[in-house]
Amino acid sequence: DAAQCLATPRLRWVEVTTAGYMRYDTPEFRENFRARGAAFTNASLVFAEPCAEHLLAMMLALGRQLLASHRDQLADHSWHYVERRYDSRLLAGQTVLMLGFGAIGRRLAELLAPFGLTLIAVRRQTRSERGVRIVPEENVSTALEVADHVVNILPENASTRNYVNARRLGCCKRGARFYNVGRGTTVDQRALLEALQSGRLGAAYLDVFDVEPLPPDDPLWTAPNCFITPHTAGGHHDQDERIVAHFLKNLDAFTRGEPLVDRVV
Repeated sequence: DAAQCLATPRLRWVEVTTAGYMRYDTPEFRENFRARGAAFTNASLVFAEPCAEHLLAMMLALGRQLLASHRDQLADHSWHYVERRYDSRLLAGQTVLMLGFGAIGRRLAELLAPFGLTLIAVRRQTRSERGVRIVPEENVSTALEVADHVVNILPENASTRNYVNARRLGCCKRGARFYNVGRGTTVDQRALLEALQSGRLGAAYLDVFDVEPLPPDDPLWTAPNCFITPHTAGGHHDQDERIVAHFLKNLDAFTRGEPLVDRVV
């Protein structure tokens, strides 16, 4: 518990088993840990690979019309040759905008590199990254106008709640595809639904939601071209073993006085 961490002055290091760390992402917590030289780490690297692969899989599935073809197979078995063939898209030459650029974003950029895309990322720290154009937050509207794919990997905190709102969705290139593997609270779901219904967005892939589980009667379940997975983007069969290995690697570094992996504070 974050309050217990602050009330335990001899505590020297905390590692959480998740990528998100909202409860600890406060000025009070950061300042307290820095002042006493304590460390705080998360497990971002454990979940970066599966989340990045999940995003790539959905980009390819949407682009190659796999989901639409699967829907035909489950429905009337119709042979939509012309639509499926000519509605298919190549990733090559398209533009991907990442909202946030941490461990997941960096791994996704590596996976997308062979496809010949233009990669843009919005983040507070505008230092350069190989193969990715970093733009400051004040330029997000301009970046949204040219993006074929908008990938939301923002963390949950006070500054990101409803970051993807009606105004920003209105800036999106018509027909753009939106993906969210960050946090559900960073998206105004009503505005997202309206963007799908109006056709402003061509499709949405959503893995996280403001309320989870997503209620069975939520309109996103039946929204046009909206594809849902139940917060499984970071999942993989050996995730628990990898979490333990991550901690043990950091424990070894901690005892040796060496730098910790995924250090937040």
